[in-house]
Amino acid sequence: MTYLLALDQGTSSSRSIVFDAQGRIVAMAQEELTQFYPQPGWVEHDPLEIWRTQLATARDVLAKAGISAQQVHAIGITNQRETTVVWNRKTGQPIHKAIVWQDRRAEPACAALRERGMAEPIRQKTGLLVDAYFSGTKLQWILDNVPDARAQAAHGELAFGTVDSWLLWQLTNGRVHATDVSNAARTMLFNVHSNTWDAELLQALNIPEGLMPQVLPSAAHFGEIEPGLLGHSISVGGMAGDQQSALFGQACFSAGMAKNTYGTGCFMLMHTGTQFQTSTNGLITTSAAQPGTRPEFALEGSVFVGGAVVQWLRDGLGAIRSSAEVQALAQSVPDSGGVMLVPAFTGLGAPYWNPEARGTMTGLTRGSTLAHIARAALESIAFQSAALLQAMARDAQQAGAAAVTELRVDGGACVNDLLMQFQADLLGISVLRPQVTETTALGAAYLAGLSTGLYPDTAALSQLWQAERRFEPQISRAQAQEQMQRWEHAVRQTTAA
Repeated sequence: MTYLLALDQGTSSSRSIVFDAQGRIVAMAQEELTQFYPQPGWVEHDPLEIWRTQLATARDVLAKAGISAQQVHAIGITNQRETTVVWNRKTGQPIHKAIVWQDRRAEPACAALRERGMAEPIRQKTGLLVDAYFSGTKLQWILDNVPDARAQAAHGELAFGTVDSWLLWQLTNGRVHATDVSNAARTMLFNVHSNTWDAELLQALNIPEGLMPQVLPSAAHFGEIEPGLLGHSISVGGMAGDQQSALFGQACFSAGMAKNTYGTGCFMLMHTGTQFQTSTNGLITTSAAQPGTRPEFALEGSVFVGGAVVQWLRDGLGAIRSSAEVQALAQSVPDSGGVMLVPAFTGLGAPYWNPEARGTMTGLTRGSTLAHIARAALESIAFQSAALLQAMARDAQQAGAAAVTELRVDGGACVNDLLMQFQADLLGISVLRPQVTETTALGAAYLAGLSTGLYPDTAALSQLWQAERRFEPQISRAQAQEQMQRWEHAVRQTTAA
């Protein structure tokens, strides 16, 4: 048997999964990660804990699978994107805690870039909006606020990386400082047209190029891991940021193919092929995971509160004891009885981009029950995702590109049949749930297998993808449109004075 090992380093945990050559899960191991909140709006991780937990799960999963490192064909890495680590090249020690993607401390630096007229050049070169979400201004903050960091950086003593680079450095005992295009594309410092660090953007943020990792395709030889770590040297053959990795794991390799990940939030990506498409509908353009040197792109939109609305039902309202109970409660009524819930607890993400919006519940009557509210909460996840796909469809139409004909789904909440059926109803297209829903880790494994010759090409990977269930629309387009109009009306009420 041939096996692939995926290291999946996420925001709340480090996980390792062993897959067989058919992409089936053999074993999985997971450890939670400590979250640090030193100030409101600040979120940090300990880079050494990231490394320690990731290594521990890799060792654990090999033991659970009953295999040795010698039986692992290659390793793929996927990671929480934008989270920023800076370390000393000589000692390998971080000079500050990792600044997590959710962290907002760099907003003043972003405001300064906008004031300097940098928003449009940054968008044209990187596909991104100027926002504290991305790594560039986080790196700038560390250099400006850690004593002696600027002097050390000027002398070439420091290295910057997103979590993938940090793990690779540790796995190779400091021999390799590299990243892939999909992670580099999330820094606000990377020119996605030429796949190179952009000198003008580095200068604008006062970041020495010597800090930056080498950028390789997502399927490439990233180095060999230190033999002592797992008992044998293994090639690292794949690397991609979590959302692009999920797009790859869903076998969305060509323009017009889309996936939605239903996690705490929801992340929807639509492949646009080799076309760099700037959105006029509130989405960002990002590099897709690239098997070769040719640039490939995707449109991306994110919903801030997806599955988190179910946690709110459980912890905030006490409506359910466990998240698993929500489907039965929601199904105990035929519909939401006119109740609409817009979970804008932290503002609204794409395609609205309204940080001032706050959550609202409308349409309540004397007959409204917890079951109606639970159903409205579940439906809110589908409504927000439908608004994203409609924005993508408008962008595709404007560009004369292929329309999305089906949506492939993954993430924890995709197991909810009621939610998936309602999603298909709203969209008017097929919603496909794959047999393997761990598509983020699977994408990294596939990239590793592709670069090391286990798979001849992406066509072979497409053959491996199989649907577990297909949800078809069961209402008319007129009914769906009426539902979306009710949703948009409810959204407008979140910002009403």
